[in-house]
Amino acid sequence: MKSTPRPPPALSIPTFLAACRSAPPRWWLAVLMACPLLVLAAYDAGRVMEAAALRGPRVAEQALALVQQIERSGTQDELHFFNRRVNFREDAATWGLADYWASPLESLERRAGDCEDYAIAKYFSLAAAGVPTARLRMVYVRARMQGQSLAHMVLAYHAEPGAEPLILDNLRPEVLPASQRPDLTPVFSFNTEGLWQGVGQVTAGDPLARLSLWRDLVAKVRSEGFL
Repeated sequence: MKSTPRPPPALSIPTFLAACRSAPPRWWLAVLMACPLLVLAAYDAGRVMEAAALRGPRVAEQALALVQQIERSGTQDELHFFNRRVNFREDAATWGLADYWASPLESLERRAGDCEDYAIAKYFSLAAAGVPTARLRMVYVRARMQGQSLAHMVLAYHAEPGAEPLILDNLRPEVLPASQRPDLTPVFSFNTEGLWQGVGQVTAGDPLARLSLWRDLVAKVRSEGFL
């Protein structure tokens, strides 16, 4: 008699971060801007700080905390950084637009963001901390909440191709396998490398060509030093 395989358990934040890295993160290399700030070679922390300084001293202070948090990758605070500093607010109230995808620095400057902005911030923060972007996907879903089916965005982590993803969601503090989120129905997913239907393995094209909001966002994030 075959035993029924059990779904992967929910993970604590530290366990998730430790498991999702293929190699130890690179360490900091130089002191920048007259601060004891060390730079991770996987991205340009100096450019992050320069871009933040243009947005004022408060954003520069928040960016310094973010860069230092990335250097301490592996702690629980890494995934909660933006949850604690960014308040949920619809784009219409924050930007005067129906839909706007903010860079991490823009979210810190406005102190506000919607579901896409939380997922975006975690995507690029984890990538900066050494998580391969091939393992990360932004996932557009339909979320069942209070009897309604609502558009929502989450971040998924794939330990390997074809593996059940873990879901990072600003609505839930814990990291759960997709099988434990029956309230979410994936529509399409994407990252800086591809675009897929649902969360499957069959590509649906170039995300930069198909998704104008993502294309504009990647250009902003690159100019800010996260890529």
